[in-house]
Amino acid sequence: MSKRDQLQAALKALAPQHLEVLDESHMHSRGLETHYKVVVVSPLFAGLNAVKRHQRVYAAVGELMGQIHALALHTYTAEEWASLQAVPASPTCQGGSKSH
Repeated sequence: MSKRDQLQAALKALAPQHLEVLDESHMHSRGLETHYKVVVVSPLFAGLNAVKRHQRVYAAVGELMGQIHALALHTYTAEEWASLQAVPASPTCQGGSKSH
C-alpha cells in the first residue's frame, strides 16, 4: 500500500465529509512519497483553531508522520469548505535537499 493510501486510511478516523490526499513529491527534491497536501473537511474541526485541527490530523496519522518529510494541511468545517471549495496552490520547491 502506498503512503498516500496509508494516509487516506488513517485520516478516515476524522470522519471526513471531504478528503483529498495529493502526493506532491514530484515537485520537490527529496524523493518519492515524501511531500503531501491534505484537504480534510470534518465536523470534528468545529470550534477548533488551526493548531488544534492540525494536532487532530497528526494524531490520526500517528507513526506514519515519521516517514513523511512534509505535510501541507488544509483543514475545514463543512461550512468553511462550502464557501471556499478550493485550496491555495502549493509553492514551488525552494530546494532543501542535502544532495545540493
